Amino acid sequence: MQDLTLYYMPTCPFCQKVIGYMKKNDIEVPMKDTLSDEKHRQELLEIGGKTQVPCLVIDGKALYESDDIITWFKDNWKRMKQAW
Repeated sequence: MQDLTLYYMPTCPFCQKVIGYMKKNDIEVPMKDTLSDEKHRQELLEIGGKTQVPCLVIDGKALYESDDIITWFKDNWKRMKQAW
């Protein structure tokens, strides 16, 4: 199973797009708000070299861009859920 974390800001429309997709499709992953917690922002900077959100961290590698994150979920989530 892959280790996933979504870094986001509640005020970011692109983050809300990803979160809305996740809710609609019953996708639950750990989420870290980079706006309210500087520690999370620093973690994201160390992982991906920038603080851009949304960012889905997959096994320690950063995936940016809301459309790319949604596509990743479409392509991988069902398979991951079945593996549990």
